[in-house]
Amino acid sequence: MKTGSRLLSSVCDTEVMVVKGADIELACGGAPMVDARANEIGSVATGFDGGTALGKRYVHEASGLQVLCVKPGGGSLSVDGEILPELAAKKLPSSD
Repeated sequence: MKTGSRLLSSVCDTEVMVVKGADIELACGGAPMVDARANEIGSVATGFDGGTALGKRYVHEASGLQVLCVKPGGGSLSVDGEILPELAAKKLPSSD
């Protein structure tokens, strides 16, 4: 998976942009993400239905993969069955 790639979910409306690439398979809603969506959309698997949020970054610590959600959907992003957490915002120092 290359940096700058755009991936689509095959089971919901989720679309992500790869910020930091890694050689792993990203899934959404329990199904692998694809480069081009087919006309038929499958169903989101139970346990992978937490959804994605627009503008949030999701990270897989072990591989260094980082993706940015550019279109939200009903499926959760995962790698090898492990749901990816949102990347926490960095605290900025106070300006005082």
